[in-house]
Amino acid sequence: MQPTERNFARRMDLTSLQLFVAVCELGSIGRAAEREFIAASAVSKRLSDLEATLGTPLLVRHARGVDLTPAGESLLHHARSMLYSLEKMQGELSEYAFGVRGHVRIHASISAVVQFLPEDLGAFCRAHPQVKIDLEEHLSSEVIRAVQEGAADLGICNTAGGVGSLQTKAYRQDNLVLIVPLGHVLSARAAIHFDETLDFDQVGLQANSSIYQAMHQAAAAQGRGIKLRIHVAGLDSMCRMIANGLGIGVMPQRAFELMHIPELTAVPLQDPWATRQFGLVARDFSTLPVTARLLLEHLTAT
Repeated sequence: MQPTERNFARRMDLTSLQLFVAVCELGSIGRAAEREFIAASAVSKRLSDLEATLGTPLLVRHARGVDLTPAGESLLHHARSMLYSLEKMQGELSEYAFGVRGHVRIHASISAVVQFLPEDLGAFCRAHPQVKIDLEEHLSSEVIRAVQEGAADLGICNTAGGVGSLQTKAYRQDNLVLIVPLGHVLSARAAIHFDETLDFDQVGLQANSSIYQAMHQAAAAQGRGIKLRIHVAGLDSMCRMIANGLGIGVMPQRAFELMHIPELTAVPLQDPWATRQFGLVARDFSTLPVTARLLLEHLTAT
């Protein structure tokens, strides 16, 4: 950090940032002062000092309240992020008083969460009960971004699309299958290529999910489109739609088997992209905290 950056950090006041966010959320200095139990004049003075520190106007004051300047909009984004991080830090540190000896933050794709992580994380927590694991479910692209930005220590996701500058270790493999109702014209097939399904209505995951992107690329390679009638957010929702005759769909085989839905059957996909590799990703495995390295060793051993 350069000397000017250190001076800037010292001049920033967290209370002023909190009041600034309150004013932005309520659109009024007066209403923010009431909510925060502080005099409106004191709020106004802190905001003026904040503008002086930054050397630029943050708010346009008028009779009806305040509006944000472009600089104010940028500060609001960063202030919210900073205050959220402080809340998380407070929450994590307070747990050390109750016996927690470390935190590991993980972001993982829905497929990894459904298929593998309950058993793997359960076994780790039984072996290391004083380690707290914070797990969030996201799309693979969002998992990679979270690790790049430092929001997660470890990511677990489909690595077929690349992971940029992140380091990766092998974790698991899964296979995609076509889910159809029993009695469907395709239900008796022993295996199938995806392009053979393109004449049928389909139920699909979100457009930026790795499964949908693979389906879209496979259809485009044949010069065709997907008759996607319904987008759903989860695999259980997909199965319910398919069971009620609203289409067919593609999902991981193990995830389907864990759901035990007797009205549906799975037909293996023969396309190369239907076999997927899941990886553990981090910015630098060697610099992970001790607890995160313990979890990494456990997951790679599985």
